[in-house]
Amino acid sequence: MAIKETNFEFPQQEGFYRGKVRDVYIFPETIAIVVTDRISAFDVVLPEAIPFKGQVLNKIASSFLRATADIVPNWLLDTPHPQVSIGKRCQPFPVEMVIRGYLSGHAWREYRDGKRSICGVPLPNGLRENDQLPQPIITPTTKAATGHDQDISRAEILDRKLVPEDLYLQMEHYTRALFDRGTAMASSRGLILVDTKYEFGTYRDKVTLIDEIHTPDSSRYFYSQGYQSRQDNGEVQKQLSKEFVREWLMENGFQGKPGQTIPQMTSQVVKSISDRYIELHDKLMGETFNAGNNPDQEQIETSILNWFQKAAAI
Repeated sequence: MAIKETNFEFPQQEGFYRGKVRDVYIFPETIAIVVTDRISAFDVVLPEAIPFKGQVLNKIASSFLRATADIVPNWLLDTPHPQVSIGKRCQPFPVEMVIRGYLSGHAWREYRDGKRSICGVPLPNGLRENDQLPQPIITPTTKAATGHDQDISRAEILDRKLVPEDLYLQMEHYTRALFDRGTAMASSRGLILVDTKYEFGTYRDKVTLIDEIHTPDSSRYFYSQGYQSRQDNGEVQKQLSKEFVREWLMENGFQGKPGQTIPQMTSQVVKSISDRYIELHDKLMGETFNAGNNPDQEQIETSILNWFQKAAAI
């Protein structure tokens, strides 16, 4: 069984937002996020939920948020349930900070089609898919409320006043520092952090890291062992990320474009995706995934209620 969505109502709740993967309950100073088992690709939520995906994402994200809190303040306060995170209510910026150390995924597809500048960042000729870039590059996107996020340059962000310049420069600094930390942590587990994204907002006027970080939904990982030989031989890289879901969809004629139909997600496909998420957890965390009890809506709701009751008693 998997948790596809929740529909709770809590005392003092001021709002609710359903994202592609998360159900967000909004309170005066805090938010409670239920990390569901939904999965999205090409900015479309797929019809089948993936067992254990929410637990994997929540555990990886909370671990990395705690491991990087010395770099930048973040939103997380507590994880009272395997699929719940509670944190500070921040004011988000309408951009995502994507950083790439290798030419993969969307960036490769743009490069393959002839582009030699992505988000205002020039790229050299002669690169192949999955080559390491001369240095990591930041390729921001807009944060669309609906539909597809769009590539955007630093100059456009500042010209459109989406983020004040002093705060944007802080975001760039934090993005590079977080990517360096994530790269080192991945390397210690035999992985390469290929690319990832970070989201920021403000909390009491300070730039604050929000959302998830370094999960398979927000990041791409290659296995270090054999990377260079596979690259030299023009072979497909062994990776742990959501890219294999996108590739499966593309092979079956779906890229989120108008008129396209999502291919059938058989029980075998669903299980294979779940297995890949658990594999990444085990590899990245250095421990065997220990699933909580079967997902239970009542347990999730109770964990949130209990947290707020305890917080009010302090």
